[in-house]
Amino acid sequence: MIYIHENQLFNSLQMNKQIEPGKPPLSSLDQTANNLGIGGMNSSGNEESYKRRMQRRKEVQSQRVSNRDQEKGLIIVFTGNGKGKTTAALGLALRTIGHGKRVAIIQFIKGGWEPGEAKALKMLGENINFHALGEGFTWETQNRERDKELVAKAWDKAILYLKDEDHKLVILDEINIALKLGYITLNEVLDGINKRPKLTHVALTGRGAPKELICQADLVTEMNLIRHPFKEQGIKAQLGIEF
Repeated sequence: MIYIHENQLFNSLQMNKQIEPGKPPLSSLDQTANNLGIGGMNSSGNEESYKRRMQRRKEVQSQRVSNRDQEKGLIIVFTGNGKGKTTAALGLALRTIGHGKRVAIIQFIKGGWEPGEAKALKMLGENINFHALGEGFTWETQNRERDKELVAKAWDKAILYLKDEDHKLVILDEINIALKLGYITLNEVLDGINKRPKLTHVALTGRGAPKELICQADLVTEMNLIRHPFKEQGIKAQLGIEF
């Protein structure tokens, strides 16, 4: 299993970040914030010392926020064997639409059924473009050439949105699965997402994200499987939870 630690990603970004003279390095501020903690009932000290520490924490946090003044379109990856990857991406879509920005969602592999999110997104108006262009899992389709053809069509659609400045966020749902199955190459995906406008975000979901994609990403979250009712209790996929 591939892990990219937060510190590795942070240090990579830090190398390209110029700190203004007189400002503490970001890593120093982060360490100070970590040492001060987040407070709460489990922190030590009396009320007076607690208040001083939290006041200092507030000052440090303000510095951390003010020093991070860059804006860019992010490459976001949701991967791992746990549940919640598509759900997390849909949360980004909802937030983006709430700010009046446009979102495109292209679902690879999925498409043999209409999930709840497809029905809900239809209610959000013209700021959302949703395309489920697969026909289901491999054991359902049983046709590799057909699957590959559908992925190619989905990718052609995705490229149109990736190049479109009108869309603030493009979600490539289960693209990692399409990569894993060999239906599209990593070079195609990396080349395509790098053609987007500089302030357009792209989110790629699915287990088994390739190492090269993780290394290029700005934000990577791995969902770890701890418990799952289907596996451990024999509970079937339920409306609103799985679809």
